[in-house]
Amino acid sequence: MWSKFNKTETVSLPEIYESVKIPHYWKWWKRLFAFLGPAYLVSVGYMDPGNWATDLEGGARFGYRLIWVLLASNLMAVLLQTLSARLGLVARCDLAQACREAYPPFVYYPLWIICELAIAACDLAEVLGTAIGLNLLFGIPLIIGVSLTALDTMLLLLIQRYGIRKFEGIILGLIFIVGCCFVVEIFLAKPDFRSIMGGFIPTIDSDSLYVALGMLGATVMPHNLYLHSALVQSRAVERTDKGIQAAARFNLIDTVIALNAAFFVNSAILVLSSSVFYSRGIQVVEIQQAHELLSPLLGTGLASTAFAVALLAAGQSSTLTGTLAGQIVMEGFIRIKIQPWARRLISRLLAVIPAVIVIAISGSHGTYRLLILSQVILSLQLPFAIVPLIQFTSDREWMGKFTNPLWVRILSWLVALFIIGLNLWLVWETVSEWRMTAMWVDFIVIPIGAFLMLLLGYMGFGPFIKKLLERRPTSVPEPVIPSIQEDTGYGKIGVALEVKETDQKILKHALALALRYDAEIVLIHIVESATAQVWGGTAEDRERTGDEDYLIKLSEKIRAQGIRASFRIGFGNAAKGVVKIAKEENLDLLVLGSHGHKHIKDWIYGSTVSAVQHDIGDIPILVVKGT
Repeated sequence: MWSKFNKTETVSLPEIYESVKIPHYWKWWKRLFAFLGPAYLVSVGYMDPGNWATDLEGGARFGYRLIWVLLASNLMAVLLQTLSARLGLVARCDLAQACREAYPPFVYYPLWIICELAIAACDLAEVLGTAIGLNLLFGIPLIIGVSLTALDTMLLLLIQRYGIRKFEGIILGLIFIVGCCFVVEIFLAKPDFRSIMGGFIPTIDSDSLYVALGMLGATVMPHNLYLHSALVQSRAVERTDKGIQAAARFNLIDTVIALNAAFFVNSAILVLSSSVFYSRGIQVVEIQQAHELLSPLLGTGLASTAFAVALLAAGQSSTLTGTLAGQIVMEGFIRIKIQPWARRLISRLLAVIPAVIVIAISGSHGTYRLLILSQVILSLQLPFAIVPLIQFTSDREWMGKFTNPLWVRILSWLVALFIIGLNLWLVWETVSEWRMTAMWVDFIVIPIGAFLMLLLGYMGFGPFIKKLLERRPTSVPEPVIPSIQEDTGYGKIGVALEVKETDQKILKHALALALRYDAEIVLIHIVESATAQVWGGTAEDRERTGDEDYLIKLSEKIRAQGIRASFRIGFGNAAKGVVKIAKEENLDLLVLGSHGHKHIKDWIYGSTVSAVQHDIGDIPILVVKGT
């Protein structure tokens, strides 16, 4: 068990928990296919109607200038969704359950409320998108279309009865429809690809900030971080180091493929809007307007039809997954379990009511503004999901040996700071504008904002302060002389080898100790080829085969000298592999060699000795210099 999470609690989505069996004897491509799915359910949230509104707005007002925001958002999403999947795989809990377990009530209750608001904002976009799609295709009035969406949540219950794989297949089919529609749209629009490439150069100002933040909130969606950490638990992963490592790799592939498909759809919407509307100076104020203008501008009704079909498919697919997120959040944060149909109906009503009010007051024009506002709300909520996620996946108590490496932690915090910085910029400009016309801002908005900043600061810095206080010595200990034994003795001695001629220096010391103490020798070697880095123990390349043959012959020669000998091969990072094998073999002593270099060469070649010393625990180390 790697995590401190109490698994006696209710599991995430019990109706699908570990329902997909993955035999370890399957070939890698069969196991990969079995793992594909959770990221596709997550990716539909990255191409929902809220994305359509922000992408249409960004393309119509700023041309291709904001396409870099989509790329940056997609890269951030891949990183954060990968961390979310790892949390679910290793800790076997979703992000909401982890927050409930780690934080006091004055933290996790506000987090729950904030997350529910985000889900309501997301569901609002899905309701409006589905209603607009029904209106465009079948002429159904918006208010009736919005009311009909209260019933489609029941569709999820019907689909789930056939299992999670059938559900994933339906979602994949809807994604395929959306993708095909936009292939047609791009073919008809004939965009300027040279100008598109110029849009990948980052530029932003106060005019485009609001739309850029909306695009960010629409792409990196906070509730998807909760959802992904639960969905990965639908796979019955082998609970061994090797099994979890393989599952993490397969989920990474799943995430990269699925989110890049979402990036294509979002980019296609922005490119379509830029090439059709921005180039003609047309300001888009509602999705229906974009639909109506496509036919005359592109010269065919196929463009409008494909646009409406894709919108309806996007709305329905994101509706099905958004309701799952609501169930996860409620059960995880406050441990209230109600009937799934009731929970999904509550989520939908929270979105339907404001949608009906806005349509009744301002018509279809108001729905477009409401769509963009919903995505900005999602962006403002995003830090309250990102910060806990980074904290948990970087904490050894939660993740054990699967804790984020240093470079991932640095990159994750840079992403978090970037998003928080953009949000603070937007809040400052918005509040400054409000204060000019409304006195209530000083008494309501500013206190709420201050509380949220304190909450975010507590989550961000609290764990570091706690660890510093735990490490601080309370008093100087009394000096004690340990008992000295004449001969400690070693029963099993590990020898870390590089499969080079310099191994003889290390073996010379190890074999002398083995003869003296009648100890067993365990030869250890870590294969560091590119194939081994990716596929681990399943790698079958020339380096692995040659190294294994070397160790077999060497152990036979050692046994011929009357010394017991065996060997172990690891894969990937040398230091982590050596530590892992040393602990599994329960060594009494580890012998390894230093590289004989320091300073800048350590940065280039790495310092295995230092890394091993940090993680080896109580096992003594003998370092042979200059290998």
